[in-house]
Amino acid sequence: MVAVAVSPRSLSTRSLLTCAVVAAPLWAAVSLAQAFTREGFDLTRHPLSLLSTGSLGWLQIANFIVAGVLTVLGAAGLRRAMHGTPGGRWAPRLLRVSGLGMIAAGVLVMDPGAGFPAGTPETTTLSWHGIGHMAAGSISFTALIAACYVLGHHFSRTGHRPHAIASRIAGTALLIGNAWAMTGGPWGSLTLAVGAITAMLWTAATAAHHRSAH
Repeated sequence: MVAVAVSPRSLSTRSLLTCAVVAAPLWAAVSLAQAFTREGFDLTRHPLSLLSTGSLGWLQIANFIVAGVLTVLGAAGLRRAMHGTPGGRWAPRLLRVSGLGMIAAGVLVMDPGAGFPAGTPETTTLSWHGIGHMAAGSISFTALIAACYVLGHHFSRTGHRPHAIASRIAGTALLIGNAWAMTGGPWGSLTLAVGAITAMLWTAATAAHHRSAH
């Protein structure tokens, strides 16, 4: 686990929100860049977490940890920005849990499998860290889905109907993508990636929305 070297208390609300604005696009860009360039990786078959394996696995490990730390810091900024508003307690808390889950998912590396990295058997025995990775991912996704729905409530109560609809769409996209992947549906890893990136980018957009007021 990586400790956050800078205390959120020492940073301005605007700086903390900037962390949340950056976290999702950074994670998505680094993940997709690898997905399209690493030999043997197929996004329709392989989850983005599988990029943490192999000789270049450290890139995705670092990606998870950095994005997770930025998300935790961003949640602190969102807590300040949403203080006293509907959902102002739970949305930041849930986003923080999602960020901590990302950090744990980076530390607890997924096991190679499904033929990736090249030469890996289709099926492999789960290790303790592989099980830990799946648990961390489940916690992170569940918290992120819940955060999106709480943000939907927040925006509904504060008179931002388009934002409320977008929040619920983002949460539902990840809910469906995660459920589809867990049931082993065709292209499950792709639907999960689309859902996760959609929900993460929406939290970044939400942080940008609040950042504009500070």
